[in-house]
Amino acid sequence: MGDTPGSHPGHKGHRQRIQDGIYLGANRLSRQAAWLGRKQSANQLLVLMEVADALAESEARGGVRDFILQLRGSAACETAPASRELLDSALDLYHQHGDKRWMLTDCVSFVIMRDRNVTVALRGDRHFEQAGFTALLK
Repeated sequence: MGDTPGSHPGHKGHRQRIQDGIYLGANRLSRQAAWLGRKQSANQLLVLMEVADALAESEARGGVRDFILQLRGSAACETAPASRELLDSALDLYHQHGDKRWMLTDCVSFVIMRDRNVTVALRGDRHFEQAGFTALLK
């Protein structure tokens, strides 16, 4: 497998594709949250920060603040605060699944979702499916 332009994480094209995907996912996230119609989505502060960071150099930057405020104010979403216990549980999960390429942030999401009996992930990557959740943003 050779390197093609934009295929590795440090390449600007790779970052742009991630930003574009997050922007499109954010739009779908708003629609999916409304579709769920109840507190079914547990977002975490760290994920919201990741969204803002990923869009920092994109044309979507101007809408990030309003998007996050709208999401936090939605009755369909709950923002879970970060804590030492949450991090410890996520680190345990991260360690237990060393055969996967799960990020620690994903493991934090998995812990929050399991604690709240959430089965639907407003994400589109295979890691959530590997962890037993239904990924809506595919």
